[in-house]
Amino acid sequence: MSQPRIVSRDEWLAARKQLLSKEKELTYLRDRLSAERRALPWVRVDKPYLFEGPSGKETLGGLFEGRSQLAIYHFMFGPGWEQGCPSCSWAADNIAGNVVHLNARDVTLVVVSRAPLPQIEVFRKRMGWGFTWVSSYGSDFNHDYHVSFTAEEITKGNVYYNYGPNGFPSEEAPGISVFYKNGDGEVFHTYSAFARGAEPLLGGYYLLDAVPKGRDEAGLPFTMAWVRHHDRYEQP
Repeated sequence: MSQPRIVSRDEWLAARKQLLSKEKELTYLRDRLSAERRALPWVRVDKPYLFEGPSGKETLGGLFEGRSQLAIYHFMFGPGWEQGCPSCSWAADNIAGNVVHLNARDVTLVVVSRAPLPQIEVFRKRMGWGFTWVSSYGSDFNHDYHVSFTAEEITKGNVYYNYGPNGFPSEEAPGISVFYKNGDGEVFHTYSAFARGAEPLLGGYYLLDAVPKGRDEAGLPFTMAWVRHHDRYEQP
């Protein structure tokens, strides 16, 4: 961290107001971008996906739980993994407190992973999460929505992720997908975001961006190498 200038309160206030005007520009731009996001065309989902949940088999339409809007967080947790991804777990910590608020706005939030349900349940109980988390094991869902990859795809460096071919180091990837169900029960895919497109779920980054050291990730092997499961940080 470079040493900042030390100034008077009046000088600080003048600099802060200059920055505020840029922050407002970003806010207005984000509002316009959000409107464009909601105006995207939709794709009808005709494929009969099945998921395994605590209450048994669920269709994609069943995941809406009677609401018209469904947001799915694609959690990196593959078959045979000992535990879920630490970064996705940080997102899940944020998800847990938001479910009831989203429900009040006609949105159901569900977490989906390719790990079998018994594997998910062990980890979910360890982490203390109460949100709906279902397994897409045995389904094409994760592959069709580009968050799971075959060993051959990874070896060839031909993984399709974040709307283009990429090299990717894991068989599972994070993302968000949004769906709408109309009064006739038809389901439509309206939006998906991947990589840093899902970053707003990591609420702590907003505060890290505001503190003097920022994210402080420059010297790490990869940007989120510091993240741990919330029960695995060393306490001072």
